[in-house]
Amino acid sequence: MKLITFLSIFMISISLTTQSSNPELVIGEERIEPGIVFIFEGAIKDHIMPGMMHLSEKETNIHIEARVNWDVKDVPAGTPTGGFIPYLHISAKVINEKTGLSTFIDLVPHINLIDNFHYARNISLPGSITDTYTVRFNIVKPTGIDLALHKDWLDTYGESLINNNSFVYKGVDFEEVAKANRR
Repeated sequence: MKLITFLSIFMISISLTTQSSNPELVIGEERIEPGIVFIFEGAIKDHIMPGMMHLSEKETNIHIEARVNWDVKDVPAGTPTGGFIPYLHISAKVINEKTGLSTFIDLVPHINLIDNFHYARNISLPGSITDTYTVRFNIVKPTGIDLALHKDWLDTYGESLINNNSFVYKGVDFEEVAKANRR
């Protein structure tokens, strides 16, 4: 039992050390019904596969993320608390507040050993890493092709998982994560 406790503390310590040496910028946090939590981040760019579908690390400034999970309380029956929410269509528009130049990207499902499943993309900022940006995240609910709903869900929550949503954050400074390296 003591070994399990020691190993648990050791693994948490390694995890915190790894995360603290790799800065991530929390752009915003939102919670929508029926208990879905969104955490939007600017992270350090990374090597993403397959290469033919993603910009390379050296072509980009940051890795923009949307971590989308069930909350740990007040969620639908049968829900895995903290579990990933699949089948959403998430895009981000990043607007340079100084020049008005923008870039638009679709975030796609990714998996890593820190956040596990999340939506993300490496991107090149539309301007200098020292500029500030407005970031708009658009969330489009799953279509009937992406997700089927059982009668109990329909009776309790209606005809969709969620409604479409947009979240806007102004004055976002990506400089620290854009200057950082993972390796």
